[in-house]
Amino acid sequence: MLCNICGKNPATVHLTEIVDDQMNELHLCEGCARQKSVQMEQKFGLSDLLAGMVDFEKKTPQSETQVLKCPKCKLTYGDFKKIGRLGCGSCYTAFSAYLAPLLRKIHGSGKHLGKSPFKASKPTKKSTGMAELRQKLAKAVGEEAFEEAAKLRDQIKAAEQKQSSKEK
Repeated sequence: MLCNICGKNPATVHLTEIVDDQMNELHLCEGCARQKSVQMEQKFGLSDLLAGMVDFEKKTPQSETQVLKCPKCKLTYGDFKKIGRLGCGSCYTAFSAYLAPLLRKIHGSGKHLGKSPFKASKPTKKSTGMAELRQKLAKAVGEEAFEEAAKLRDQIKAAEQKQSSKEK
């Protein structure tokens, strides 16, 4: 099978794109797959994925977050939003007001609870499912499988909304 983009080389990478609920299979050669990966990263960077997990109803003015700067590494909050990575450990303190909601969404808690032995904590089926989804999301982000990560993010959001509506 030949590459769908260049039509010259044999397809070694097979992608499934889902856009507007329409599935499209792509069969790409290694070169075209690299180019497609770069395009996807530019379109859906890690920071965009993280930004999708934060509730943006409480938007802060651009100028306020641009001025916010880590005293140690001098990274601005605006730069963090662009690149999706903090510069140093002090950034957590400097940006704590903005990071706390994001970390709560990602980890399910505002505090690190550590690990407990399996026998000591028997997780419920629901919490195991959410933890599994979060692990899959982290793995997908690490592998730069942004389409899969977006699906998982949406599943987590839907499950959290369902859970919060049951608690009310």
